[in-house]
Amino acid sequence: MEKADTPLQSVLHSVQASCKRARRDPGEVTLVAVSKRHPASAIEPLLIEGHRHFGENRVQEAQEKWPALREEHPGVRLHLVGQLQSNKAEDAAALFDVIHSLDRPSLVKALAKAFDKTGRQVPCFVQVDVGDEPQKGGCPVSKLPGLLASARDAEIPLAGLMCLPPADLEPAPFFALLDKLARDHGLDGRSMGMSGDYETAIMLGATHIRVGTALFGERSS
Repeated sequence: MEKADTPLQSVLHSVQASCKRARRDPGEVTLVAVSKRHPASAIEPLLIEGHRHFGENRVQEAQEKWPALREEHPGVRLHLVGQLQSNKAEDAAALFDVIHSLDRPSLVKALAKAFDKTGRQVPCFVQVDVGDEPQKGGCPVSKLPGLLASARDAEIPLAGLMCLPPADLEPAPFFALLDKLARDHGLDGRSMGMSGDYETAIMLGATHIRVGTALFGERSS
């Protein structure tokens, strides 16, 4: 009897199949394993399999879990995928390798100051409110040009754009919008797609997919 795929293998096979359908190189898509609210014991199997890109929602939770994990498993790239408070900017700059939630001018200023203080230049995705849902965070589409200009003036390294489509609507139009906005503004990265829709996101240009449930199961509250 053949051994069943691990959750990581299953997702990676799905990514490869989606890339083949889209005529894309699988190497263009980074799988960020979103480990928020999961303990180290749930993360270690993926690390042992060789996965190195992980996402966390909160700075404090990442500070508690990841120093020991990184010491044991070198080469981890840690992504902040949740909203970032300006007063946590310095802690985020010290700990994370990529930030996916730059969404307002005050955070541009806080991160620029944090990068100067820590000596780290952390690539940032600008989160765009593609579904007009202010409660999720994200820069309104109309204000995106100004925010990008501010980030560039502050010498924030821009990785691309990020979005969270409305949960109850077909995501494809929102992914297509983010792809167009990224092209219009000369940005390469598109952080979009989660467990339920990453295959669609890949078809529409995602470079980073943020997958939690498909890898770890349902989170504890």
